[in-house]
Amino acid sequence: MARPSKSIHGEWTTRWAFILAATGSAVGLGNIWKFPYITGENGGGAFVIVYLACIAIIGIPLMMAEVLIGRRGRQNPINSLKSLAEDENKSTVWRWLGAMGILAGFFILSYYSVIAGQALAYIPRTFFGVFEGVTPDGAASIHAALVSDPERLLAWHTIFMLITVLVVTRGVQHGLEKSVRFMMPALFMILILLVGYAANTGDAFTRSLHFLFDPDFSKLTANSILTAMGHAFFTLSLGMGAIMVYGSYLPKKTSIFKVSVTISVMDTSVALLAGLAIFPLVFANGMEPGQGSSLIFQTLPIAFGHMPGGQFFGGIFFLLLVFAAWSSAISLVEPIVAWLVENKGIRRMKATLLAGGIIWLLGLLTVFSFNVGQHWTLFGQTAFGLLDYLTANIMLPLGGLLIALFAGWVMKQSSSSDELALGNGFVFKSWLFLIRYITPTAIIIVFANLIGLLG
Repeated sequence: MARPSKSIHGEWTTRWAFILAATGSAVGLGNIWKFPYITGENGGGAFVIVYLACIAIIGIPLMMAEVLIGRRGRQNPINSLKSLAEDENKSTVWRWLGAMGILAGFFILSYYSVIAGQALAYIPRTFFGVFEGVTPDGAASIHAALVSDPERLLAWHTIFMLITVLVVTRGVQHGLEKSVRFMMPALFMILILLVGYAANTGDAFTRSLHFLFDPDFSKLTANSILTAMGHAFFTLSLGMGAIMVYGSYLPKKTSIFKVSVTISVMDTSVALLAGLAIFPLVFANGMEPGQGSSLIFQTLPIAFGHMPGGQFFGGIFFLLLVFAAWSSAISLVEPIVAWLVENKGIRRMKATLLAGGIIWLLGLLTVFSFNVGQHWTLFGQTAFGLLDYLTANIMLPLGGLLIALFAGWVMKQSSSSDELALGNGFVFKSWLFLIRYITPTAIIIVFANLIGLLG
C-alpha cells in the first residue's frame, strides 16, 4: 500500500490549528472531573510532582510516536500502520493495532457522550438556580432523578451526539479546525474566570495553593505513583487513534517535538487550573478534597448553591465541562470516519452519520445501565462499568504499549529520525531511549497493576 504525500481529508492550515485540535482531544472530562479528585485522594502536591514527571517520561514520548506514525502514514490509523509496516518489511498484522485504537475510541465515546450529556443537563439547572441553598441530600436527589430517568438521560445523550456529529461532517478545516479555534480559547477563558472567582475565597484559595504545590511526600503511596502514571497516559488521549489521525493532517514542515511538548503543557495547565478553580470552593465550604467521582455532580453544586454569584459561575463551570467533552468527542469520531471514507469510499457526511448513529445506539447500553438496566450485568459489571473497564484498563494501555514498540523497534531509526527531523542529537536519542525502554516499562507496570497482577 503506497503512502500518500498528503491526507485526502486536507491539512491543518497552521501549526496552532493542530495544537488546538490535539489539545482539545486531550483536554476532556479527565482534566476537569478526574484530575482534581484523584489529586485530592492522593495527598496533593507530591502527587502533582509525580504526575508531571510521568507526563515527561510517558506522555510526551508516546504522543510524539503517535503523531510521527500518523504524519508518515497520512491515512487513518489502520492504513497508516499497514503502510509503515510494509515500508519496514514487517508484517501487516500491525494494522490491527490501528483497528483496536479506533474501536477503543468508539466504545469510549458511547459512554462519554452520556456523561457529557449529564454536564449539558446541569447548565440550565445551575443557571436557573436549581441548586440555590441545596443540601447534600438534595444535590444527590437531583442527580439521581436525572440518571434514573431513561428518557431524560437519552435526550441529553442524543443532543450531545448531534452537536458532535455536526462538527465532524464539515471536515478538517471547516469543521474540526473552526470548532477548536473557538472552543479552546473559550475553555481557557472560562477556566481563568473561574480561577479568578475562586481567588476571592481568601484563605481557601491560599490553602488550595499549598495543597497543590507544597509536596508532602509522606502522603505518597505506591498506589499514588501508579495512579499518576496511569492518568498521565490517559489524559493525553493516547492509544485511541485520535492523535494519530490528527497527526496525519499535520503539514510536513511542523516540528513534532515542539507541538507534542506544547500540547502536553497546555493539557497539564488545564488540569492544574481546574484544581485551582475547584479546591477553593471545596475548602471554603468545609468539604474534603478527596470526594471521589461524586465531586462534580453532587459536591460542587452544593458549593455553588451556597456562594454569592454561584448560579452564574456554576453554570459557567458546567459549560466548561461540556466544551472540554465536546472537543474530545470530535476527535473520537474522526478516526472511524477517516477509515470509512478511505476504505469504503463513503462520502464524509454519510460516514459521519453512520458512525455517529452506531455510537449513539451503543450509548443506549450506558443510558439504561443507570436505570432500567442497572441489574443487567456481565462479570459483575453493568454495561457502562464493563465498557469503562475494557477501554481504560485493557485496550488503551495495550494500545499505548504496542505504539511504543512499533515506533521504537519496528520502524527503522532512520525512518523515525527523518520524520521527527531532529537529526541524531540529544533530543532524538533521548526520545528513542524513552520510547524503547522507559515508556514501555512504565506502561507495563500500570497495565499489570490495573488488571490486578500486582498486589
